[in-house]
Amino acid sequence: MFSFLKSKKNYENVSAATFKQMITETPGAVLLDVRTPAEVRSGNIKGAVNIDLMGADFQQKIAKLDKNKTYFVYCRSGGRSGQACKMMGDAGFEHVYNLSGGMMSWPY
Repeated sequence: MFSFLKSKKNYENVSAATFKQMITETPGAVLLDVRTPAEVRSGNIKGAVNIDLMGADFQQKIAKLDKNKTYFVYCRSGGRSGQACKMMGDAGFEHVYNLSGGMMSWPY
């Protein structure tokens, strides 16, 4: 009834297996870790760029990214990366994928 009030989701949630497959099959893709530096020190997905969603400069940092690239975004459990994906989509990024379950679902 009030569907016009719902904001359109401008990214896609994908499973760990799909996330891994899409990363390898997408040339020039960017793997983006939005956890804190302390969390990253405990381990990350090889090749990831860290931009902390909780950092005061997150918006400025994503504004400098190439909107034509494909981004694979993750955090610890998928919540913060979902927020980051929404922010990126709202900023004009068209190819953004969130790792459902975050690092907690990453067996690789």
